[in-house]
Amino acid sequence: MRPLTLEMHMFGPYIETTTVDFSRFGEGGVFLITGDTGAGKTTLFDGMVYALYGRVTNDRRTGPSLRSDYATPQDATWVRLTFEHAGLTYVVERSPSYERTLKRGEGTTRQEAQVCLTLPDGTTVENDNQVKQTIESLLGLDFEQFRQVSMLAQGEFLKFLLAKSRDR
Repeated sequence: MRPLTLEMHMFGPYIETTTVDFSRFGEGGVFLITGDTGAGKTTLFDGMVYALYGRVTNDRRTGPSLRSDYATPQDATWVRLTFEHAGLTYVVERSPSYERTLKRGEGTTRQEAQVCLTLPDGTTVENDNQVKQTIESLLGLDFEQFRQVSMLAQGEFLKFLLAKSRDR
């Protein structure tokens, strides 16, 4: 799996629609995301993992807490990951549940979490369990495995080096 673009809107600290164009890094498949503490590196991984699996890298954050503190009830919160796998392009878009403005009248209502996986032939999968099964089947990795191979967080490197081969 090679990420092509990650777009986030009102997700974590990202207020405006923010796009990361991973395709600019070439086709090598390995790259390093680095920066100062608090620069948003983990949020980029959270956006990718949330789009794919509906969970983030830190189990203390859940759907509603992924929404930007600056979002108003009129603002939608979503992430969209476009990725390539086996030469084919897939797009997965996901949004957590949040309070949004009513479409008619005054007040707010709960916008339920949503997911949409667009397959290379243009068909879509919108059931959370089916998206999860499709992603796991496609990538051959469940959430924990993907998190382990895609992100080596600060402070985890020594743990990784000292782990038994089967645990790596």
